Amino acid sequence: MTRRLPFSNVTEILWYDEAHVVAFMEYSTHDRRNQEKVPLINIDWGYTISVKIGYPPITYNLIVDSYSVITWVGASTKYVSSTGVDLKEPVVVQYSSGFFEGTIFKDTVSLTNVLTIDGMQIGVASISQGIGFDGILGIGPTMSSLSISTNSLGDTIPSVTDYLVQQDAIFNPIVGIFFKPIITDTVNDGELHFGEAIPDIYIRIIPTPSSLLNWGIKQEITYGNIKIMPFTIGIMDCGCTFLYIASDAYEKYKTLTSGTVNVALGLLQISTAQYTILDDLNFYIGTHRKKYSLTPNAQIWPRSLNYVICGNPNDIFLVIKSLPTPTGAGFDFINGYVFLQRFYTVFNAKWSRIGFASTPFTGATTN
Repeated sequence: MTRRLPFSNVTEILWYDEAHVVAFMEYSTHDRRNQEKVPLINIDWGYTISVKIGYPPITYNLIVDSYSVITWVGASTKYVSSTGVDLKEPVVVQYSSGFFEGTIFKDTVSLTNVLTIDGMQIGVASISQGIGFDGILGIGPTMSSLSISTNSLGDTIPSVTDYLVQQDAIFNPIVGIFFKPIITDTVNDGELHFGEAIPDIYIRIIPTPSSLLNWGIKQEITYGNIKIMPFTIGIMDCGCTFLYIASDAYEKYKTLTSGTVNVALGLLQISTAQYTILDDLNFYIGTHRKKYSLTPNAQIWPRSLNYVICGNPNDIFLVIKSLPTPTGAGFDFINGYVFLQRFYTVFNAKWSRIGFASTPFTGATTN
C-alpha cells in the first residue's frame, strides 16, 4: 500500500528541501545475481522503499537517500526484533531537515527474498525529529559526509550496497535508480537496481568542497542555446525534490522563462502561453559534455499533483530553484529527484562513477 507524504503543503516540502540544501553547503557464485530489482513507492516528492527487518519481520517504509550511508528505523514504526543485537554504540545523525539519535544494532535486513543481509548494522532511533516515514535507507558512498563512526577506531558503517557485495548477493557495489514521472500519488512506479546497470555513459565522481565524497559531478547548463551556468561542480541527490542551481544561473533562467515567483509557494510560475514557448534546459555532463535535456514538460511540477502543493489545478509551476550562493562557490547545483525521474541514474561505488541513460519517459508529457 502506498503511504501518503507527511507534508501538508509546498511550504513544508520546500522547507525540507531547502534545509537539505543548506546541509550540503556547511558470492558462492551460483547464488550471486548480476542484478536484482526492488520496487519503490511514490510519495509525490520522492520515493520510499519497503524493507523487512528482524524476526518476526516488520516492514518499514524508508526514504531512499543517496546523500547518506546509514540505514536506520524507528521514526514512526518502532523497532522490535528477537534477533536484534544491541552493539551498545550510540549514534547521532544530524540531517538538514532533522535528526535521529539512538543505538547501533545488528539484525537481518531484507530488501527482497534474494537481497537479504545477515548481521547488518542499522541505527535504531530512540529520538527523531523532522524525518518522515519510518527512517532512511542510505545508498551514498561509504565515505560520504554522512558516514558514521561506530567505535574509537573510526570504523564506518558499510552501506547497504557494500553489505550485499560482502555477503555475495550481488557482484558489484552498484545501484541503479529508475523513477517514472509521477501521474498520480497511488502508483508504485520506481525501482532500485542492485548489482549491475548499463548507462549511456559513466562520469567520474568529482569531490566538492561541500559534498566531500558524495556523488559529485561537473556540468554546464544552457537554456536553449543560451548558457546560464558554466562547467562547474555540484551533486546528484535523490533525496532532494527540486533542481537547484547557483543564484546567478537561476536569475538568468527566471528572466529567460519570464517566470514570476509565487510568494506563497516559493516556486516560479508561468502562464500557459509562456509554457508553449518554453525551451529545453540542457545539461552537458562530464568531460565529454554529453547532453541531457529536460524538456519543457520535465521543467514543471505535475499539474495533477498541484493540490499537493496547494496550487490551483491549472497553474504551472517550474521545478528549478535557487541556491543561496552564485556560481563558483564550490557547490553550484543539485540535480534532484525531478532530474532523476527523467534519466536512469547509476551510482557505481566500485569505479567511483555516476552513469546516466535516457528512458522511455525522458520526453514524457505527463506533467
